[in-house]
Amino acid sequence: MLEHLARVDLLDGPTPFQRLKRLEAVTGHRSLWAKRDDVAALGLGGNKLRSLEYWIGEAGRRGADILVVAGAPESNQCRLTAATAAKLGLDCLILHGGDPPAGEVGNLMLNRLLGAGIRFLGPVDEATRGRMAREAAEELAAAGRRPYLIGDPAVGALGYARAAEELVRQARSAGVDLRHVVLPGSMGPTEAGFLYGCALLDLDLTVHLVSVEYGADELATRIAVIVGAVETLAGVPAGDWRRRMRIHMDQLGPGYGRPTPESVAAVRTCAGLEGFFLEHTYTAKTFAGLLRMRGDGTIPADQPACFLHTGGVPALFGQVAADPSLVDPSLVAPP
Repeated sequence: MLEHLARVDLLDGPTPFQRLKRLEAVTGHRSLWAKRDDVAALGLGGNKLRSLEYWIGEAGRRGADILVVAGAPESNQCRLTAATAAKLGLDCLILHGGDPPAGEVGNLMLNRLLGAGIRFLGPVDEATRGRMAREAAEELAAAGRRPYLIGDPAVGALGYARAAEELVRQARSAGVDLRHVVLPGSMGPTEAGFLYGCALLDLDLTVHLVSVEYGADELATRIAVIVGAVETLAGVPAGDWRRRMRIHMDQLGPGYGRPTPESVAAVRTCAGLEGFFLEHTYTAKTFAGLLRMRGDGTIPADQPACFLHTGGVPALFGQVAADPSLVDPSLVAPP
């Protein structure tokens, strides 16, 4: 039902749907899976590639020759926009909040390698950063360029409406009747798109959103606004999408980007048992939420569940460089 909307294929096929057998043995769960959007080929992967398929589709429709994107220095959206621009032969301008760091690691280093232009805006809040990004796009247009500003949430959400169909097709092919999907609760496009897709497909599953950024009411409001915008954009109503959504606040801890003992343990658990990596802002807290849901019976042992790995692993390098105790407390020098 979304085929009439402009899209550029950036994924080269479905991302893996993997069974977590060692984790099943440890948790006593009978059918535990991961949807590995972290291992898409382009730019070291991540959920924003699905949004970029539609953002780039719209950029192409408008004849854009330069992509403009704004975010923190560790932003995965910025990295994947830079990678997409490199792949497609477009220019890219990244606007980062804050001041230039003393050393560049993780996503910021990768953005340099990808050839993006990088501009630091100083210590500005999210709203000011967005305004400055719009002004930068206007300046480029006045100079004769054809910029496209990455980030429209409704357009970006379309990528995860499509992902819902991909996931259920893979699960059915594997003989799995998925009942639970767990993903981060944050800015909203990924969550809104996935819920919208589940509603269009009338899937009988619960979408667990583990908040890593906002309070429950604000997160629910953000998602509702984006779903409404997607319905208008796609021209297809989603029906009762809310009945599938459950928001969990027990992993937020001291706030956005601030690890908890459970999230630090989750990083080590995934690496040690299944050989894949999480990062400490989004995916570690989400996986910690999955483990708690399994432990308290929110996700029963006999109901198949899937962790949707949204990527962002390059950020792990900068996080650990700033705080080595995130890997091993013995690495921290004594005071």
